[in-house]
This record gives sequence, C-alpha cells and structure tokens, in this order.
Amino acid sequence: MANKMRQKMADSIRFLAADMVQAANSGHPGAPMGLADIAVVLSEHLNHNPKNPSWLNRDRLVFSGGHGTGLIYSLYYLWGYGLELDDLKNFRQLDSKTPGHPEFGHTAGIEITTGPLGQGIANAVGFSMASKFMGAQVNSDTADLIDHNVYCLCGDGDLEEGLSYEACSIAGHNKLDNLVLIYDSNRITIEGTTDLSISEDIHTRFTSQGWDVLECDGHDFDAIDRALTEAKANTKPTIIIANTIIAKGAGKLEGSHHAHGAPLGDDVIAQAKIDAGFDPEKTFHVDEDVMVRFRCAIEEGDLLEREWIHSQKTLPLMEQNEALKALENPDFSRIHYPTFEKADATRNTNGKILNAIARGIPSFLGGSADLSPSNKTFLNDMGVYPKGRNIYFGIREHAMASIANAMALYGPLMPFTSTFFVFSDYLKPAARIAALAGIQQFFIWTHDSIGVGEDGPTHQPIEHLSQFRALPNFYVWRPADGAENVVAWQTALEMKKSPSAFVCSRQSLAMLPSAVSGDASRGGYLLAEDANATFTLMASGSEVELALKVKEAMNAKGTQVNVVSVPCFDLFLEQDKAYIDSIIAPDTKKVAIEAARGLEWYRFADDVIGMESFGASAPAGQLFEKFGFGVESIVKQLG
Repeated sequence: MANKMRQKMADSIRFLAADMVQAANSGHPGAPMGLADIAVVLSEHLNHNPKNPSWLNRDRLVFSGGHGTGLIYSLYYLWGYGLELDDLKNFRQLDSKTPGHPEFGHTAGIEITTGPLGQGIANAVGFSMASKFMGAQVNSDTADLIDHNVYCLCGDGDLEEGLSYEACSIAGHNKLDNLVLIYDSNRITIEGTTDLSISEDIHTRFTSQGWDVLECDGHDFDAIDRALTEAKANTKPTIIIANTIIAKGAGKLEGSHHAHGAPLGDDVIAQAKIDAGFDPEKTFHVDEDVMVRFRCAIEEGDLLEREWIHSQKTLPLMEQNEALKALENPDFSRIHYPTFEKADATRNTNGKILNAIARGIPSFLGGSADLSPSNKTFLNDMGVYPKGRNIYFGIREHAMASIANAMALYGPLMPFTSTFFVFSDYLKPAARIAALAGIQQFFIWTHDSIGVGEDGPTHQPIEHLSQFRALPNFYVWRPADGAENVVAWQTALEMKKSPSAFVCSRQSLAMLPSAVSGDASRGGYLLAEDANATFTLMASGSEVELALKVKEAMNAKGTQVNVVSVPCFDLFLEQDKAYIDSIIAPDTKKVAIEAARGLEWYRFADDVIGMESFGASAPAGQLFEKFGFGVESIVKQLG
C-alpha cells in the first residue's frame, strides 16, 4: 500500500480518537495518536475475521495499555466488528459499547479485559502459551491447525510493572516464537518524561530474558513493516521498540505529557486537522477510500477462516481433528471422581480430584508457583508443558494467574493455578480481572489458616477469606472433607462465567459423620440437627469438624445445637430466603466459627468467633488453642 494512503488512514484514526475524547471530555488521546501509524501497518499483517471474532486460529491482539481505547474502538469500528459511529460518539458514557477501558464480552473483538498496567503483557504470553499447547495436541508433521501469532501493544508503564518482568521471563524461557510485543516508546508518563523514573536499557533487559529485540521509527511505515515481517520469522519472542511521539499530529501538544490523559481542546484538534489536510468542521468523519481499505478485513478474514476450515477436510489431519474436537467438547461424565473414607488434608483430596478431572478432560491443565509438591497439584503421567499438562510457572504468582486468564479465554482450555493461600495477595489483580471478565479459571490455594503452624504469621492467611468473599462473581470453596471437595469441583466446572477458588487445609481433617446429606452445591447445608435447637453453629473447612465437637460437648450439657457447613459462602448468599431460613433457624442464636477474620459472617451470625490478630509460630494444635479455637474455649464463650 502506498504510504500516502497509509498516512491518510493513520490520520483518520488520530482524529477519531481525538474527537472521542473531546466529546466525552474524558480519556487519553496521546497514545492512540502516537500509535496510529503502527496500527495501520499492523492491520496489514493481522489475520482476523470480523465476521467471527471467536475463530480459533485468528491472530490475537492485546492492548496492554488499555487506556488507549480511542485507538482500540477506532480500529474495531474501521475493521467492521459491529461498532457504529454513534458508539464512538458515546465513548465513556453509561451503557455504551465503548467504556473507558476495554472489557471482554462487552465489545466485539476485545480479546481480554485490560487496563491495569502489565496485565495485557502477561495475557499475551498466556495466549501464546495456549497456542503452543494447542499446537502440540493438534498439529502434525505435515500440517498445522494452529499457527497464528499473538501481538501486544504496550507502553512504558506496562514495562515498569513487575508483572511484565515475570511474564516476559516465562515467555523467553518457553521460546514463544509467535509472540510479538510492540513497545510504544514515547518516553512520556503522566508526571513528565520517563527520565524521572526509569533509566534501564530495555534492549539488554529483553535480550537477557531470551527475546529477539528490534527497533524502528514508529512513524516510518516501511520501517514498521520490516520490523513486523522480521518478528514473524523469528524463532524467539520478539519485542519491537517503536520510537514514537505521544499525540503525534496534535500541534503544540505533540510530545507533551499533558496530552496523555486529557482532551486536546477544540482549537488544537481543528488546527491538527487543517495541518493534515482534513476538514476541521467535520468530526467523527472517515472518507470512503479510507473506510474501504480498513473494511477489507471483513472479506479477507472470512476467506482466511474458510480456507482454514477447508484445510481440515483436505489435509491428512483426521487424528488432529479428533483431538481438537475432544478439546473443544469436554465431557464431564468421563470424570471418575475418587471417594474418601478416612481423615485427610483437603489439599490431598483436592490433588486426587485434580488428577481424576485431568484423566477425563483433555483440556484441563495447569500448575503451581513452584509449590506443586505442597499444593498437591501435579498431574500424574500427564507430561510437561507444552506437550503435557503440567506447567512450571516458577515463583511468579501474578504472571501465573494473568497467563491462565488468557489461556481460559483462548478457547477450549480449562486452566488451574495454585499457590499458598497467603500468597494469593501477589495475584489478586488477576483474580479480580477474572471475576470482572467472567473468566473460568480455577484457583487452588492451600495452607488455608493458622493451621499452617510453624511457618508463622507471615504464612498464615487471616484476612484473605473475607477479601475474596467480598469479590463479586468469585466463588470461594473451603471444603471440610473430601466429599465436599468433590461437590465443589462438580459445581465449579459448570460455572462457565465465573472463577472459583479452592481453599484447602495443610492439616488432616476428619471425614464428616456421613456422606454429604445436604445440598453442598448450594453453598451451605444443615449438617447436624437437634430438635428444639437453641444454637446454630456455622463454619467452613477445618472449623466444621470443630463445630461438631462443640455440639457434642454442648449436647452433653443438655443444650441442643444445629451445625451448618458452608463450603461456599458466596454461593450460599445467592440462595433464596426460604432455603437459608431452613438451614439457619431464625429462632436460634447464630454463631460463626472461623480461624480467620470472618467479618462477612455477620450477614447471618449474631456472633463470630474469629481471629482478632495475626497468628504465631507454633504447631497447629497449639495455635488453635491459643487463639480460642479449642472446644472448651468455644463452649465457654457460648455460655
């Protein structure tokens, strides 16, 4: 394509973005204007189908700098993903298709929710890792079903976040040769130039992490094209350091940090349009010749997908197609869940359940942040990524969870991640995105309370249950034994639009007195009942066993007690009042017992016996006694 036409296309993007921010009186014009030239050339390289945004073998495009929505929505409008000019005019307005940061499932074409800086880089690594696993399952020596690329646009802020170090390290280690990171190096942050806060050699950083590094003028169309062409041919992940000018074309604000996150002003935009040969009186305008060239993506993409589908019928890919169908259509009836007959730690029962699921579901895979022997998450006889299903994430909790978010949205895959519960702090931003975007990732968090014991308060989660129970669309399961653990997984596997967490004990827990007789799949059930009960004790996990012992002691004194097990507080909240009242008798004194803060229990409880401080270093049994979780102590507190 002639560069004169490319320039007109890039300027059209610039002015759409500037007009959007100006109309909303809110947003970020600088990055979209600086990246417009790159976006035009990238359009020529990107294999995608606006008619079918979920085509499996499409290139993935991730906008890690999610504040650049002026660019993002302009592109999806121009490419033909269903956005209209009215959607651009309603940028950042209530109930529009064009919110302030891109949201998966809200706007067609958006691959994943981004905005918190660094997330998109890790997500791009996840898409690439997913493609390599898929390729290992379905490609053959003579033909590839999965052979797409993954592109990610990022800025200085993304690369300053620690998450990007973790993710790029994994990418280099795994030699993800279809991953192209385009670094918008405009040397500007909100506070001023990047000299204020960063001076590292980005080239050397990425070389040391096993990447190929290219550099180009981000406003030279031919240089951008050469860099992208070379990147696609590389045998390592590639970063293209694109030297750009923020707010390129914005006259007196070009290159200024003031153009980062504020409207440019009508006068500046009008002058910029005049300088570029555009009509200053026209807003949200795209000439027909520009639109035609962008909209070529529709027919070109549809043709690419139809050729891909046709290739599956003509190439010798019978076994590969069967493997793909098995990945895309998991049959949960093939899972033969284990049964449990003796006391055990729920981390152990959970590990056996994981292996049962993996044997039945070929798309089930995952790993741990270097803790699989403790988390009990290794999938036996399942091999190592990329050919196998055990992923070694290393001690990179945040990257692990962000990568798995993308793997879950890739298509057929069902990923799990694991670490100690206290270290869920490191990955909380990714867990929040999973909940916000409705991503079915399975989080496995073991060593769930002061029962961790001798490792002491640094490793004993106190506030964490409350934190994650407060997160909307996030289901925290804390099973009391193996039977509850099975129900938890059976329920979570069917929750396609929500992440689930399995919070498991280090210490051994007794089997409940009988098989789960209530409806644990509803989040809570009546485990033990006395006629004319005056107390209802509520608990989850290890404290259910304790509640049963307290009931026994109080029964011996003539006091009648009900015990309610609540393996999933979040799911229990969703039940109707009639069910909840049938479980928690309104005319009883309601007391929750939990070796954590437990403030959320006041939703149902009159009193909460919980942690009022951090833990301590000692054997678990001593800690439970010290902090008031002994039978005698609780009976005394109940009066």
